[in-house]
Amino acid sequence: MARSGGIALWRRLLAEYLGSLLLAAVVIGSGIAAQTLSPGNVGLQLFENAAATAAGLYAIILMFGPVSGAHFNPVVSFVDAGFGGISWRHASAYLPVQVAGCVSGAVLANLMYAKPAISISTHLRASPAHFLSEVVATTGLILVIFALARTGRSHIAPAAVGAYIGAAYYFTSSTSFANPAIAVGRMFSDSFAGIAPASVPTFVVAEGLGGVLAYVLVKALYPGVTKSQAATVVLPHHELATDPESPKAFQQGTT
Repeated sequence: MARSGGIALWRRLLAEYLGSLLLAAVVIGSGIAAQTLSPGNVGLQLFENAAATAAGLYAIILMFGPVSGAHFNPVVSFVDAGFGGISWRHASAYLPVQVAGCVSGAVLANLMYAKPAISISTHLRASPAHFLSEVVATTGLILVIFALARTGRSHIAPAAVGAYIGAAYYFTSSTSFANPAIAVGRMFSDSFAGIAPASVPTFVVAEGLGGVLAYVLVKALYPGVTKSQAATVVLPHHELATDPESPKAFQQGTT
């Protein structure tokens, strides 16, 4: 199996799948819980959903970051490839497992609340305001990640990314999906966090545009991003120079 930075590709793909699965389960599961706990109070439901997502994302990045970088997002992966942090081939391999993980997470969340495994969402979100919001949300997310990498502060990325997404739930009308994989996954749960299939193309296009815009802004604001810096997105994952199961690799990965 091909390797990147000493970590077998299958390990990286497994980490991306599991991280994406848990991310979708947190987003959708907390949305279902919020509807149950706070019926009729949309503001409180959004707060509960945002708080759980921010905290869950922090923990999930810590879990899987040292293996795959904890992208869980095709936009992050392809922008990282653009800066040389991972190869285009690996970014292309990340995409289907990220989508599959988010779909699996939606199914898992539905089942944990005794709902049908798949229930197609009817929550329409495809307005011009939502489109603009997703461009802004995705651009901001990529800027946070690469600003930290460029300035040697990737170690605080789990907290920073969680904080940004939690805040963006409120300052964007789209509640900040900022991730094509999670947009696809949320189709499969007709719940508070769901999105109707007809709205998904609008979100995916906006998120892609946000990624392109962020790439240009990163190059303007933080010129000279090196491959080694890009390799720390979202967390450093190339420092495991040997097989991750070896004692030396374990020590390196936990310092």
